[in-house]
Amino acid sequence: MRMSRRAVLATAGGAVAYAAAPQSAQACDDPVPAATGQELRAAADYAVEKVRSVAPEVTAFPVGTRFEKWVYSQNGDWVGGFWPGVLWMGWLHSGDDTLRALALDSAARLAPRRHDTGTHDLGFLFTPSWVTAWRLTGDTSWRDGAVQAARSLLQRYNPRGRYLRAWGALDTPDNAGRMIIDTMMNLDLLVFAARETGESAFLDAAVGHARTTRRLFPRPDGSIPHVYDLDPATGTPIGPNTVQGYSPTSAWARGQGWGVYGFTTMYRRTGDHEFLDTARRLADYAVQALGADHVPVWDYRAPQQPYDIKDASAGAVTACGLLDLAAATGHHPYRTTALRILGALCRSCLTTRSARAEAVVARCTRNRPAEDGIEISLPYADYYLLEAILRVLRPRELDRAIDLSTV
Repeated sequence: MRMSRRAVLATAGGAVAYAAAPQSAQACDDPVPAATGQELRAAADYAVEKVRSVAPEVTAFPVGTRFEKWVYSQNGDWVGGFWPGVLWMGWLHSGDDTLRALALDSAARLAPRRHDTGTHDLGFLFTPSWVTAWRLTGDTSWRDGAVQAARSLLQRYNPRGRYLRAWGALDTPDNAGRMIIDTMMNLDLLVFAARETGESAFLDAAVGHARTTRRLFPRPDGSIPHVYDLDPATGTPIGPNTVQGYSPTSAWARGQGWGVYGFTTMYRRTGDHEFLDTARRLADYAVQALGADHVPVWDYRAPQQPYDIKDASAGAVTACGLLDLAAATGHHPYRTTALRILGALCRSCLTTRSARAEAVVARCTRNRPAEDGIEISLPYADYYLLEAILRVLRPRELDRAIDLSTV
């Protein structure tokens, strides 16, 4: 069954109301203080030059650094979409067609992953790479490949619990009832497929998962756990847990950022104000949990915070989410905090003092409890830093790549 985009959005997930008219992507396109604009422009220029210098030697997908040099995955792991995404962001900022060509070449290497049903991370893989390629080139092969990836992701939807299974092969019981907050970032791939095909099952799954996450994850103070477990046979909630946070009752900083960004995106795609309210609750917690230096610690409730290990990637993700939320709500303090985070990242977390560094952003933490990737660089930190800067300096150009409109 094929439906119009408006019909899909009007019927998906049951009874979602759409009182809001389509809005411009520039709803909160406020003037940027001159000093801030200069700082962000210099950081973006530095990032483009760094990427230009490193890109000729990149033959796979960066997953993190070791001694400041990229370590690679041949199939992209869960982060493969971010290197072509960085190249696209660099092209939007600089207009350098060499970066455009490299972005297309890198994205093409992800083609085998379109059929991967063993991961929930297909949004991370295909949204900043293939969906962006479709939006910026109009080549329908990118659109069709992204839709195929969404079909693979859809197979992970459990209709009994109304959630997308995070981890594990579909034919294994391990982790069959496990949700993680990161999955909120993968829902936009399903929404994209719904819009392009008219098939409501994609949006039903995206809205269903977002509603289940909204019901189970947020605590009264707006903090969230990394993980929530359910009985996969019945969908009955079991309780919160964590893998990358300090504890099931803590607030893993990057996960908090995923939640702010993901719920704001789902609001923009559906117009459901419950998603917007959830994004605001999560954002309000993150804003008050930030330390004076505005670079998040890896977990906002780690025992040694605010003096614990930092995670600049959490800062970049959170800044993107806050900028988007400011545009969606017109609440300017979100934008102000986002600019402070970006300023802090530009001043204290770039690799400008290292001649050997291959990444743009330092001071990132991948998985603190596992002692995996402490004080390194991560490809998603580079991507979201550039995306956030473009949200401020070049929102119209960024809108072409990631669609900042609200239904």
